[in-house]
Amino acid sequence: MQPVTEEQIRAMAVNAAALANARKISQKGGFLRLERSEDDTFYMGECSGSGKSNYITSADFIEPGNIVCRCSCPSRQFPCKHGLALLFEISAGKNFEICEIPEDIQKKREKKLARNQKAGKQAEGELSPEMAEKKKASAAKSAKAAKTKKIKKQMEGLSLTETLVRDLVRAGLGTMGGTALKTYEQLAKQLGDYYLPGPQRLLNGLILEIAAFQRDQREEHYENAIDILKKLWTLVKKSRQYLEKKLAENDVDQDDNRLYEELGGIWKLTELEAIGRGKTNLSLMQLSFWVAYDMAGKEYIDTGCWADLSTGEIFMTYNYRPVKALKYIKEEDTVFHVAQVAKAFTYPGEGNLRIRWDQAQIRQTELSDLQKLRSLAVKELAPEVKNVKNRLKNALADPMLLKLISFERIGIAGEDYFLETLSGETIVLGDVPGMEATAERIGLLPDSSLLKGQTLLGAFYYDKKTARIKLQPLSIVTEETVVRLLY
Repeated sequence: MQPVTEEQIRAMAVNAAALANARKISQKGGFLRLERSEDDTFYMGECSGSGKSNYITSADFIEPGNIVCRCSCPSRQFPCKHGLALLFEISAGKNFEICEIPEDIQKKREKKLARNQKAGKQAEGELSPEMAEKKKASAAKSAKAAKTKKIKKQMEGLSLTETLVRDLVRAGLGTMGGTALKTYEQLAKQLGDYYLPGPQRLLNGLILEIAAFQRDQREEHYENAIDILKKLWTLVKKSRQYLEKKLAENDVDQDDNRLYEELGGIWKLTELEAIGRGKTNLSLMQLSFWVAYDMAGKEYIDTGCWADLSTGEIFMTYNYRPVKALKYIKEEDTVFHVAQVAKAFTYPGEGNLRIRWDQAQIRQTELSDLQKLRSLAVKELAPEVKNVKNRLKNALADPMLLKLISFERIGIAGEDYFLETLSGETIVLGDVPGMEATAERIGLLPDSSLLKGQTLLGAFYYDKKTARIKLQPLSIVTEETVVRLLY
């Protein structure tokens, strides 16, 4: 069987709606027949659809690294949802009967081979430089036209979202209640057609908070709804300016701007490399790990916190597992050793950047690794607290900032634990809303020496109830080991 990953399928999908529909087809057993060639280069499925006849869908692997999906359905999307669904079937390891490669596929392969040979001759100089340049320009023009069309479609969706937000601000969030929620749910679904899964997720989160407020009348749901509305408004305004500028300057290529991902874009490693996000020869130690469920996105997120042994910088890894595709995506697990990464790529953004890599060698943690991390920890709280406060001015900023901190002691005052640095600065320990509680676990540690003269991996965040910056403890790094409070 060909190795097809969830990440490959996500990257090939033209939008979130196509991806979701493909999962649905696969999960509901939409394929009546599955076949593959004996040489494992061709896969085919007969899929039931809305037409009178079933659709014949195929995936051609004859060209390594370039999966070609074809389908008899009338969709203009490429690949269509049926092609993506077939890839999900392959990824899941479904049973495919052996078949002959159809004659029409053989002919298409021959034509493609001829085109590739012609391109090879061109590269070798057998075609004139003028023809080579003309062909290159034509391909670039087509790609640019497709990107421009997508941005214009996103602009339409942002205009729809802006109108929605303005109406809510004018009429009040209370107008979302009752039967009106159904209308907003339909609007949220529409955003998928505009290549806007990011705003779609926020709108779904807003709907969930209002529905929860209607059930229990707890003010925290209403406050959360207001925060989401602010973030949605900020995303719409900044994204409109960003996309308008790209259209005005006729520069529609991806760039080093986090808004691409905030809108719902999915980065490929090759694209991150193209904009200079590559890092080489890294030694990363995972210090914390947790799994959370995102109700708005209907997916589990496996999150890892990794410390760079050269700089002390904290990077994040995220593995997204939609509920509809749980059986297709492997859950990540915690790592207790050091990952030696030849090449990794960071995502655009600020704070604790997301990082990804394809391959890594895992080695045992050494005492020198722990000593290095302890030496790289910050020793003052004031600069970090100031940084968090400045970041809070941006509604799109991550709600927490992770740092390694050297501390003199961790004590208790009243009902709260606090951390004190060598210089006498203090900060209250608490728990980020929505995160698994860890502050109370300080009192469960069996060895009191863990609370004196050690290094803490902590998450700075703003506590709305007390209107102050607090710190959630995640792990304690000693000279001999890492004690995880969240693993």
